[in-house]
Amino acid sequence: MARKRTRLGYWLAAVLVLASLPLAQLLVANPEFEDGPQSFSHSWLQEYARELAGQDYESAEMAEDNPLRLLSYDDYRRIVFDPEASIWRDEDRPFQLQMFLPGFLHTTPVRIHLVSDGEARRLAFASNLFTFQGRALDLGRLDAGGFAGFRVHHPINTPDRYEEFLVFLGASYFRAVGAEQFYGISARGLAINTVGGGGEEFPRFSEFWIEQPDSGADEIVIHALLDSPSVTGAYQFTVYPGDDTMMDVEVSLFPRQDRERVGIAPLTSMFMYDATNRTHFDDFRNAVHDSDGLQILEADGEQIWRPLANPFRLQVSAFGADRELPVGFGLMQRRNQFSQFNDDEARYDKRPSLWIEPLNDWGDGHVELVEIPTGVEYHDNVVAYWQPQGGLETGQTYHYRYRMHWGADPPYALDAGRVVDTSSGTAIDNDDRVFVIDYSGGEEISDTEAVRINASTSEGTITNVSGTLIGATGRYRAYVRLDPEQAELAELRVTLEVEGEPWGETWLYRWTP
Repeated sequence: MARKRTRLGYWLAAVLVLASLPLAQLLVANPEFEDGPQSFSHSWLQEYARELAGQDYESAEMAEDNPLRLLSYDDYRRIVFDPEASIWRDEDRPFQLQMFLPGFLHTTPVRIHLVSDGEARRLAFASNLFTFQGRALDLGRLDAGGFAGFRVHHPINTPDRYEEFLVFLGASYFRAVGAEQFYGISARGLAINTVGGGGEEFPRFSEFWIEQPDSGADEIVIHALLDSPSVTGAYQFTVYPGDDTMMDVEVSLFPRQDRERVGIAPLTSMFMYDATNRTHFDDFRNAVHDSDGLQILEADGEQIWRPLANPFRLQVSAFGADRELPVGFGLMQRRNQFSQFNDDEARYDKRPSLWIEPLNDWGDGHVELVEIPTGVEYHDNVVAYWQPQGGLETGQTYHYRYRMHWGADPPYALDAGRVVDTSSGTAIDNDDRVFVIDYSGGEEISDTEAVRINASTSEGTITNVSGTLIGATGRYRAYVRLDPEQAELAELRVTLEVEGEPWGETWLYRWTP
């Protein structure tokens, strides 16, 4: 699966592969269970995480002078593998696994177990499983302490070729794609203190248990132990690859410390520019982003669309405070045409959207969006998550269930009235800001005179609104003019009515000078 050539961090273009050893040689009994393989179930993992929460946190970070940690970006990319050694490659199973070597930015090894018939056996790490190209490096003398993560292959695009569609690598980060897509947006197990004093804490998946799939299975089941100074957790991911790859996620959290600011089902993405801020970047491309907006479907049926921004200062927005848990929310990539980006290498037009669908009661809280300034495309600068009211308290147990949809569109996408483009610029005759909002399905509006545009702003003045049907595209276009006056920030809201009935999405926008 192709990926962006310039993105650093945990999503390197490196391909690490195991040397050709039989699977039996990789398996060892968990050293904590001297009598043999460990009996495993998700309920056992929940109790394990609960007990761990009563103990002090222990870091597994590599020593600073470990040669693997000192590998450069280019050196790390030269570590390669033999695909013939993929786990389950020679078996009649619909999934295969490959491991990652610790090193460069991936400095905390993890334990990986395979589960069959209720028994778990740990994959043994051996440095001779990896080879290094381009220069001499004695891998046999390096102490890795485990693997860095793993990736999963499946014939997601063609029936006779196994391709990577899912990877867990770095802290609690993971990514997936649907058919014919490139990696873009990522997810995490948990976000802690993303905004606020004291600095962000990054929980990590320290151990994985991967269930051996049956030959006819449509899904693969992955269990993970989350560990951090503040919280432990037990996770179960049931993953269904396809045109849209779906994951059913079950989470149990056990706080070690009280944490007021946490993010449930956190999403991490990148937005650098589009037509709203194109003039700030000297670049041949029309747009650069993995996601272009936050979508929320409220419990009362209201569809919200908030275009993303690359602000000059960090900004935090809260949505749905004092309202019911939404039906879903996610960071979307609505632009899916090559001409909208004009980038033949990064292929931002093939990046997935990611939709979160809660499956149980999450209690009170709100969706939160964090936007961080960036001038480069390899920095993820957008985070969205559910912030539970009151955060997490020591001594309590928290359970969350949700479904993740990785694909082109969320399950509740509107055919008509979906915001498909937002542009802005200075008015011709004065210093007003003009916002141009295009909605899909405009041809369904038989009488454009029956459209009412409701526009409001928290600061400044809305000086004019108008609308028209764009015959060339079939879209309905709304024009909104804002006189910001002396405002440093204005929250805009636009809704449409057709013949007195609500039509389309609610458009929200945060303007800053």
